[in-house]
Amino acid sequence: MSNSSSHPRRPFAARIRFFLPLLGLAAACGSDPGTQPTDPQPAGTPPTTAAPATPITQFVRRIHEDARGHLWLGTNGDGVARWTGKRLEWFRAADGFPGVAVRGIVEDGKGNLWIGSEAGVSKFDGQRFQHYTQRDGLPDDDVWCLELDRRGTLWVGTLQGACEFDGVRFTPFVLPQGQPDPNQGVTSARMVRNITEDRSGRMWFATNSGAHVSDGKTLTTYGTTQGLTDVNVNCILEDRSGRIWFATHYGGVCYLEGGKVTAVTEAAGVRGVETWDLFEDRQGHVWFPVENSGVYRFDGRRFRNYTADDGLASNAIQCTFQDAAGCIWLGGYQGLFRVEGERVVAVTEAGPWR
Repeated sequence: MSNSSSHPRRPFAARIRFFLPLLGLAAACGSDPGTQPTDPQPAGTPPTTAAPATPITQFVRRIHEDARGHLWLGTNGDGVARWTGKRLEWFRAADGFPGVAVRGIVEDGKGNLWIGSEAGVSKFDGQRFQHYTQRDGLPDDDVWCLELDRRGTLWVGTLQGACEFDGVRFTPFVLPQGQPDPNQGVTSARMVRNITEDRSGRMWFATNSGAHVSDGKTLTTYGTTQGLTDVNVNCILEDRSGRIWFATHYGGVCYLEGGKVTAVTEAAGVRGVETWDLFEDRQGHVWFPVENSGVYRFDGRRFRNYTADDGLASNAIQCTFQDAAGCIWLGGYQGLFRVEGERVVAVTEAGPWR
């Protein structure tokens, strides 16, 4: 690929911070449960209520489990880390990874890992990194989200718009412009925070001009006129029942069902407005964090709120993930957490990983 840079082949393991045995993960979790600037913490990030000792990193922004069962952590300031089941390996500039603030991690059908950061898109084949930037066709090096669609096309959302990558070239995908929001720290009129594909193959884009959906021919916009609680959309999710959920910055969570948008309000048991992430587990439960209000789990009937009373030591969670063993992981300010039944446990350098 022209103008792409790659790091010379090096030993498989990167710098290792610590070593811990990983035993009995499935039994413990059960089936339910640099010089570059870093991103600002979510607005109003509070002091933790029960801060864990020595978090793995101050901020975990993305979590991904690869085909080998390795758990990857995208941080907001420390690059990317990989838990192999025996040790935690860090990838930073000296190891071939140029970014410090990781906002997207996806894996293609060949086992390549694609990582988006403020330094562009990096492809990791298990041995080395290959990097793509504006010189290769990205709208901007500041990448905020990645999505691999069913065709294997990589979609990239950046500070200056979206594009798709077919393995050869990046093609811009034009979306309506919104209003820059300085309250969110990093902002622009073209910023795309999340891209997701629904079951019918339509592509959804979360922007500060609302939620946009493309069927390949027509682009449809959902904003406040269509019932959205806020046009500053951070994340979009389709659940197994076909509902389309929207996490917004100033209007909390709402969902589209049967052509109607319904707001999730305090009357339903959900407090707060600033929401960054949506995730559906294998049981069909929808999870989302709300700034200063903990993490919510919706089982289809009611919302269960995880807070400091349950062991959650941070009110600024930004991502939720379920691994192959069924364990639910939470990442955000103060690092990494794991849900154990009705309790939340902080994962520190002293463990526990089991």
